[in-house]
Amino acid sequence: MVFLHVKRGDDSLFLHETTASLSVKTLYEDIILLNNGRLRLKRLIEACKDLIEFGPLKPDSEQGYSEEQLDEMVKNGGEKKTEKIRKQINGREVLINPDPTGRRCGEAMVEEMATVVQKTLDDAETCISQKNVKLNKPLRLPQLKDCFDNIRGAITIVYPMGLPEWETVREIIENNEDLSGSVASKEILKENETALWWAGKEFLPEKVLSDYIGKNEKTVIILKIAKKGQGPPVKEPPLTEEAQKQLMAYYYRKQEEHKKLEENKDDEYVNSAWANPKSLKAAFSGINGQGITWRP
Repeated sequence: MVFLHVKRGDDSLFLHETTASLSVKTLYEDIILLNNGRLRLKRLIEACKDLIEFGPLKPDSEQGYSEEQLDEMVKNGGEKKTEKIRKQINGREVLINPDPTGRRCGEAMVEEMATVVQKTLDDAETCISQKNVKLNKPLRLPQLKDCFDNIRGAITIVYPMGLPEWETVREIIENNEDLSGSVASKEILKENETALWWAGKEFLPEKVLSDYIGKNEKTVIILKIAKKGQGPPVKEPPLTEEAQKQLMAYYYRKQEEHKKLEENKDDEYVNSAWANPKSLKAAFSGINGQGITWRP
């Protein structure tokens, strides 16, 4: 199998496993699906963490603080209470934990339910972690789908009646987000705006991957994502960051050794055993600088 280390700029994204006989057009589709799915899962993880901590999102018209909450903040010196109170609301047990931003209702999950959801989030974070590149673990679409299904199942356990339609978690799970004008929209890849580069060559959709990298199925390359029409991305440095550190450390040690030699200009070395011009003769005669030795 061919392994593609997918990067965007200097950022390492994920490892993709494919074959040299794959068409470049299909490769574009796979890379775009994996990247966008990874970003979508990342947004879902962050939204679920807010859901665990502060409960469902309020409607846009109700977001912010009420007059009673503002009065309470004034009495508390501008700070909201931090203790969580366990209550029953609409037949469901929650922890009252007001959202500092005023965007969420403040009905946090109880510890038992939060643990169920957090377990699926931890598994999802492991799935899309950049550390998987160093561990040679490729990212696959079925893995992403399993993460979404697991999170959806955990959320259904906590909210069997469903989340409100304006809730971010629900929008992401249903793939019904409106990202227009947001920072996240700039990270989304589009087929007509994306170019894949390797070794200063842009991959053209009408070709096959083997046209660029050969037919060796044990190839590993760094595939760079760039904006179409902007030219080739910056080439990778000839040495990795770790190799550069080791090289600098080596030359630093050599420099320090040279300084010590420059400082030590006396002739003490002439008295050393290794500097004795008659050491070879003494070794053959059995003297070795300690007198004559005899065999038993």
